[in-house]
Amino acid sequence: ALKADIPVRVKNSYNPSAPGSVIDKVGNPERMVTAITCKRGVTLMDINSLQMLGAYGFLGAVFADFEKNKVSVDVLASSEVSVSVTLDKKQHEEDIKALVQNLSSFAEVELHHGRAILTLIADVTRSSDVLATVFRVFSAHGIKVEMMSQGASKVNISFIIREDQIDDAILKLHSCFFEDQCDVGFVEGGQIR
Repeated sequence: ALKADIPVRVKNSYNPSAPGSVIDKVGNPERMVTAITCKRGVTLMDINSLQMLGAYGFLGAVFADFEKNKVSVDVLASSEVSVSVTLDKKQHEEDIKALVQNLSSFAEVELHHGRAILTLIADVTRSSDVLATVFRVFSAHGIKVEMMSQGASKVNISFIIREDQIDDAILKLHSCFFEDQCDVGFVEGGQIR
């Protein structure tokens, strides 16, 4: 549709009288965020190894074990001695258990079930304002971010939160970015409005 310059209207089947959203080549340059998506039923895996401080090969060892156990990663955040990843519900439990056992030979591994990924598709030039608004919303409503990651393109920003908080997070962020009804103020150009 985009190649042929045909606009696409996305409607809400639960609210058919709402105007919906139009996807076209022009977009809406006024919007800091153009989409909010979520993925439920994910597991957050935290992998920590202080013995790898200043040593090379930590990430290589971690991902070699992922490959060996045929476990794929969705979202990733890393530092010199720790890696956090999300695993979706399509992964086989026995593969995850084998992976944890392999990783435990050189790292501490924690699994946190019942998590969700909330992703914003944002204007890369305004990502600081987007993040400031998101964290104001999350702080005001007790939504705890357990991990975050920004894609290499800088367009998508993902937050890992408890699954029981995902609906509230989506509704509050939708109010701010799409309905101009942000209950904590909207950050634009570094100023709260």
